[in-house]
Amino acid sequence: MSRTRVPSNRRQPSMNRTGRSGRSFAMAALVAACFAPLAAESAHLADRIVAVVNSEVIMLSEIKAETAADGKRLQEHYRGAELERRLKQVEYMALTRMIERKLQMQLAKSKGVDVTDEELTQAVRELQRQGEKVDVGNPDDKKSLKEQLTLMKVVDREVRSSVMVSETEMKRYYEQHRGRFSLPEEYRLSQILIRPRNGEEPAQIQAKAEAVYVALKQGADFADLTLRHSDGAEATRGGNLGFVRQGELLPPIERAVAALQPGEISEPVTTTEGIHILRLDEKKPSQFRPFAEVKTEMQGVVFQQKSEDMYQLWMANLKNKAYIEVKF
Repeated sequence: MSRTRVPSNRRQPSMNRTGRSGRSFAMAALVAACFAPLAAESAHLADRIVAVVNSEVIMLSEIKAETAADGKRLQEHYRGAELERRLKQVEYMALTRMIERKLQMQLAKSKGVDVTDEELTQAVRELQRQGEKVDVGNPDDKKSLKEQLTLMKVVDREVRSSVMVSETEMKRYYEQHRGRFSLPEEYRLSQILIRPRNGEEPAQIQAKAEAVYVALKQGADFADLTLRHSDGAEATRGGNLGFVRQGELLPPIERAVAALQPGEISEPVTTTEGIHILRLDEKKPSQFRPFAEVKTEMQGVVFQQKSEDMYQLWMANLKNKAYIEVKF
C-alpha cells in the first residue's frame, strides 16, 4: 500500500509511519487482512477504502456524502475537466478534515472525553434559540451534534486551556496593528436640502439651490435660509446634522466635505435625495483608540491567533504519532 501526504489546502506533515515501525507494520498487516475481501472486489463495488487512520477507515462514500452540497454548487458553474479538478480539490480537503476528526475523536476516547446528556440538551436549546433546526430524535443529527461537542471539548482541554495572553503580547499587537484601532475623521455638518415642491422641474430646483448658495456666499444667515428653504428634517435645528464619520456619507457629499475647511460652504451637491448645500462646522482628525480602550478586544484577537497556531502544532503532532495511509 502506498503512503501519500495528507491532502490539504495548507501545509501538513507527511502521513508516513513515524517512530514505531513494529507497531505500524503490525497495524498495516491487520488492516490489510481485515479488508482484503473489499480490496479484491473493489472493481465491482462503488464504495472503497480511501484512508486508514490507526485502526479506523474512511470510505469513499463518506467523502461523497461530506461533499455532496459543494458538488451541486460546483456543477452549477463548471463543466468538464474544470469541474472534475474542482470536485477533486473539494474531496481532498474533505478527506483532510475527516482524518483530523478521526484523530481527535480517537484521542477523546482514549482520554475519556465525553458529552453528557445535559450538555447535549443545553447545546440543542442554544442552537434552537439561534434559529437552527436540530432534531435530536434523528439518530444522525444527534450523533453529529455529539461529535461536534466532543471535538470542542477535546480541543479546549488539549489546546485552548494552555493558551495565555500577556500584557506584553497585547501591546506588541497594538503597535503592529495600529491602523486597526484608528478612528476615521469626523465632520460636524449643517445642510440645506432642497427637494422638488409642487411639481417643480429639475432646472427650477437647481436654480433655487444656486440662489441660496449665492446668498450664503454674500453673508446671509445659514440658519435663516435653512428655515426658509430646506426640506430636511434638521431644518428646525438650523440644519445641524451633528458629527458624521468619514465613510458614512454619500460619495458625492463625502468628496465635497473633504475639500472644505471649517466654516466653509460647499457648492450645491446633487444626490438621489435632492440638492445639498453643506457647511463644515468642525473637523476632528483621524486618531487612534487608546490601548486601555481596546485591551479586551486585543486579548480576544491575540488569544485566537495563539490558539490557531497551537492547534496546528498539536494537530501535526497527532498526525506524526498516528498510522495514516491514504489511497485516494
